[in-house]
Amino acid sequence: MKYYLIVGEASGDLHASHLMSSIISRDPEAQFRFFGGDMMSEAAGNRGVRLKHYRELAYMGFIPVLLHLNTILKNMRRCREDIVAWNPDVVILVDYPGFNLKVAKYIKEHTSIPLFYYISPKIWAWKEHRIKAIKRDISEMYSILPFEVPFYEGKHNYPIHYVGNPTADEVRQFRASYDGTLDIPNDNGLPVIALLAGSRLQEIKDNLPSMIEATRHLSDRYQMVLAGAPGVAPDYYDRFLHGTGVRIVYGKTYPLLSHAVAALVTSGTATLETALFGVPQVVCYRMPFPQLVALLRRLLLKVKYISLVNLIADAEVVRELVADTFTVDNIRRELDAILPGSPARDVMLRGYEEVSRRLGTSVAPDNAAQLIVKALRDRK
Repeated sequence: MKYYLIVGEASGDLHASHLMSSIISRDPEAQFRFFGGDMMSEAAGNRGVRLKHYRELAYMGFIPVLLHLNTILKNMRRCREDIVAWNPDVVILVDYPGFNLKVAKYIKEHTSIPLFYYISPKIWAWKEHRIKAIKRDISEMYSILPFEVPFYEGKHNYPIHYVGNPTADEVRQFRASYDGTLDIPNDNGLPVIALLAGSRLQEIKDNLPSMIEATRHLSDRYQMVLAGAPGVAPDYYDRFLHGTGVRIVYGKTYPLLSHAVAALVTSGTATLETALFGVPQVVCYRMPFPQLVALLRRLLLKVKYISLVNLIADAEVVRELVADTFTVDNIRRELDAILPGSPARDVMLRGYEEVSRRLGTSVAPDNAAQLIVKALRDRK
């Protein structure tokens, strides 16, 4: 069968590549066309044609979108025309709702091609009005977060499939094969506190200095080790790390978490990864105009929490220091409370067990591929 996939960012490229590999194992005749990245091209091999790299689509924020509006509209038009011309058995959209839902509307109106969504847009957090477009245009939704099931099915009467969580898959696979080695520069043998300060330059600039300052009082008992993000030059980190004694390792986040006794983590997938490795953490995310952001968060966001750990547990398992609560003193106090020997640490670890239970053990891309192929065969 013919599969058309649309991805708009690096994480989508990763998840879609695994999905494509799983589809191929269930549909040996599978052919692909896609807007995506290098990992998707590798997964498809000679079965696939990439029309555009996601880097040509990935404009985030009001000003960048405005400046590149003509390019975005041109890409969208080409995408729609290519789908109609190729006439695939299915279009599979991967996250990236601003682009994907507009394409879906056109394809629904002008063709009979079914539209499936892998990795739901986060409409439970904001832009909940998009549920109207999803219910109108999307035939099947494959979710990787268990709390999305009651949101879609209970609140909006829209049935979806929870297929498992790719991050949980990756952590399980790593832990099953990890040999326990981690080379820390100038390793002094002290226990490790991991610093996961994000992958974007602005995130690092905003969060890392406060993380370092909040751990300074522990430098005689612990060594602080930063997870260096791929694509961020060492000299960028040097301006923050010089003279601090903080070590850095690149491309070794999972080995680092395997050795850490605690962590300071910016929000995002890293919070879930840290929990799945059983490392007590404090979630820290600095924002400009913190008082205003705190107000807007209360007014606009539809959820109580920002970290995936707390969203999945539907409880405050980890402390979130965001906007007006993000201070060096608060980070220091919350970190001290989860170090070895503290009662709060044990409570957090029990919360992690509940998160793991809710995620389950299904292999997300395999489960999704099985459901996708079956749904398409049932339509024939």
